[in-house]
Formats: sequence, C-alpha cells, structure tokens
Amino acid sequence: MHLCLITHEYPKTGFAHGGIGSFLKTFAPKLVAQGIKVTVVGLSYDYCEDYEEDQGVQIFRLGSKNVKGLSWYYGMQVMNKKIAQIHKNNPIDVIESAELELAFLNKLPGIKYVIRLHGGHHFFAEAEKRKINFWKGYQERLSFKKADAFVSISEYVKFQTNNVLGFFNKSITLINSPIDIDFFSSKNSEIKKQSIVFVGTVCEKKGIRQLIQSFPFVKEKYPQATLEIYGRDWNYPNGKSYIEMLQETEIPQLGEASQDVYFHGPVKYENIPEVYAQAQLCVFPSHMETQGLVAPEAMAMEKLVIFTNQGPGPETITNFENGLLCNPFDPKDIAEQIIWVFSNEEKVAVICKNARQSVIQKYASNKIIQENIDFYKKLISKLK
Repeated sequence: MHLCLITHEYPKTGFAHGGIGSFLKTFAPKLVAQGIKVTVVGLSYDYCEDYEEDQGVQIFRLGSKNVKGLSWYYGMQVMNKKIAQIHKNNPIDVIESAELELAFLNKLPGIKYVIRLHGGHHFFAEAEKRKINFWKGYQERLSFKKADAFVSISEYVKFQTNNVLGFFNKSITLINSPIDIDFFSSKNSEIKKQSIVFVGTVCEKKGIRQLIQSFPFVKEKYPQATLEIYGRDWNYPNGKSYIEMLQETEIPQLGEASQDVYFHGPVKYENIPEVYAQAQLCVFPSHMETQGLVAPEAMAMEKLVIFTNQGPGPETITNFENGLLCNPFDPKDIAEQIIWVFSNEEKVAVICKNARQSVIQKYASNKIIQENIDFYKKLISKLK
C-alpha cells in the first residue's frame, strides 16, 4: 500500500510546527514500520525545494514562487506535477490531507482521496464566533466535495463539522490521533515543585490569557508556584505578536506574581517529554480543540492534567478520575483546580496512574495505527 500525505507541516529541524506536525511525526513512521509506503508532499517552509527521509518516510518539500495573491496557484502547480510523477513511478493508493488541501489538487484515476478532520476553517469560525472567510470557505467546500471519505479525530469535531459544513454524503470514520506511549513515558527527572506547565501555540483559543489571569489566585495560596509557558508565538493579521500583547497588557496586572511567569518559546518535539517530566502539573485550558495531543501526551507520562471542559475535553478526561476539567473562560475556576492539585497529593497520585492507563487503552499508537490500516484497506477494496 502506498499512502501519500499532502501537508506543509511535517516537522523540519529549525522550524516550529503545530499539532498536525506532531500528529504526523508519530503517525507516518509507525505506518512505515507496519510495511506501508508513506510519501509526504508539501510546500517548503522557505520556498526552497528539499528532500529528506524520516524513519523511512519520504518527504518532498517543494519550492514555489512567492508571489502575493498567487503563491497558492504556483504552489498547486508544482504539487500536482510532483504527485503525478510519484504516482507514475510508484502508484499511490490513498492520498490524505487536512480540510483545505484537496481544493485544487487534480484527482487521478485509481486513487482514493481522504480528508482527516484536524479542525478546518468552518469548524473554528463557528467555534470562535467569527464570519466565514469567503476564499477559505470556498476552498474547504471544494476540497470536501473531492474527498471519497473522511476520518475524524474526535466525536466533537465530527459533530461540529457536520453541523457547519456536512460531508456531502461521504462516509466518515472516527479514529483518534495516536500517542506514542513509549516516547511519552515516566522519566526519572526531578520535578519542579508547584510548577504549572503549558505547552502549545501561545494564542487566544488555547486559553493562555485566562491561565495567566488565574495565576495570582494560585500565588495567594502557594507563593512558590511558577507558570512555565512553552510554545510558538502567534501573530495578529497586522503582524503584532500575541506574546507581546500578553507582556504589555496581562503580565503587568499580576504584580509580584509576574516575576514567576516564564515564556520559554518553542520546544523541539524530542524535548517535549522532558518538559512534561519536570512539571508538577500541566494545564491546557483551550477554548476549543479538535482532540488535542498535549493532554493525552502528558497523561501518558503520569502527569496530572487539567484540560478544558469544552469540546472534546470530556472525551479525553473523566473529571477527578484520570485528570481534571476546568472552565477555560473562568480564571478563578482554573485557579481552583490548580490549588486542588497542589493540596491533594495522595489523590493526585492515583489520578496520575489512571491517566496513563486510560491513554494506553484509548490512544496507544499500535492500536490506532492498525485502525488506520484497516480503514485504508477497506477504502482501497472499493476500487476493485
């Protein structure tokens, strides 16, 4: 079987990546380990063509013209050419992409086209109560019409996407994103007492502003607490940094507590387990997620995780059984959950053990990879 993944986000050394990149870093090599040929085709981060292999995954990052307003056109030209060439030399069985990427892709005979729902434009526009961008909305609808089947990474993203866009009478299968439970496993690192760790893109929808606002309430009870923030910055349409906004408007309101808030910037994928290992607890108060990888990753390391009670949060965590849920819009509620963790070490130890076991049962990569292989085989069989 030959799977071609259409993505511009496969991780590359020296460049930051988000959740899709983290998913692919686990997903693609493990498919290769099961005998699946995996090719990645996408545009280069810096418009310069390059090729590399990652544990058997062949990655083609294509160069294209950087022309304002037309970059997408030139990008799709080189991508269609490369995919046709790859297919000619080694026939592709399945092409898979995120929500937008099939819009201007040429459909080739003999290939099945799949969209994996990581959270598209319609999904997040609805979640964030903003208008649909005409151009992005058009691309997403066109892309959905070209798909032969869909995979959803959570019940929530499946339900919400169906509400706002629908699946054009195509089949949809639920397969959670995999967690590498060997990579994310307990380490003998020294835990920094009363350290609160956030990992993710530093932006509004991740709930980082409310987490910062919760910090003074925590400091009243636990003066030694620190807030450790790891992740890439996000920029407003005008180019302004979101972290700079926080440092200008939110941090000054913390008073003395501001001295214990640390922005560490992006962290390499291979170093993420060590970041979790040193945390006393991990807090991810997202306003919206599709599944969210950081919560089950940290849970797999037997860390107490406080996750959002919105969206797929309750699919991942049963409150006070394998983690805690918080109202991500209420800084006082976030603070109350953090204080409970610091105040209940014995109960927390039990929850942390439960957390890893729940991830093994639901998200273990071997189980998830096999579910994907079975899905692809069933899809391909419909061609014969």
